[in-house]
Amino acid sequence: MEALIWVVLAIGLAIAEAFTVTFLVIFFAAGALAAAGAAALGADLLVQLIVFAVVSGISVAALRPIIMRHSRPAVETGGRPFGIEALAGSLGIVIDEVTGDRGMIRIDGELWQARSADDQETFAPGDRVRVVELQGATLLVWQDDLPNL
Repeated sequence: MEALIWVVLAIGLAIAEAFTVTFLVIFFAAGALAAAGAAALGADLLVQLIVFAVVSGISVAALRPIIMRHSRPAVETGGRPFGIEALAGSLGIVIDEVTGDRGMIRIDGELWQARSADDQETFAPGDRVRVVELQGATLLVWQDDLPNL
């Protein structure tokens, strides 16, 4: 019966993790599952509580820093950016006039929505631009005055 209570607690904690962004509650769910295993093997309540505390603590101490390090953008961690983060600094060709409100550019064969980083600046089709910032799925661009790196 105690094992069932620990399993229900683990499920409840796992569901609660879905409503948080901290990656913390899930480690207590792992501890509850370990305590359920101890209960299923016939351990008394004190041993179950110790197993719960130890497994939860070790999980938080060992795994949470790794998960948090990988959940931060590459710019913050000093790693090599990939995906949409890698677009910053990329060279693009204007396809549809880019203004402070709208536009379209091509980067490596892919079309991207773009806006001018300076609301007063416009870029005509065929102009070369560099991506200076990302805002959601829209790229903020500036005139390419750098050599093609």
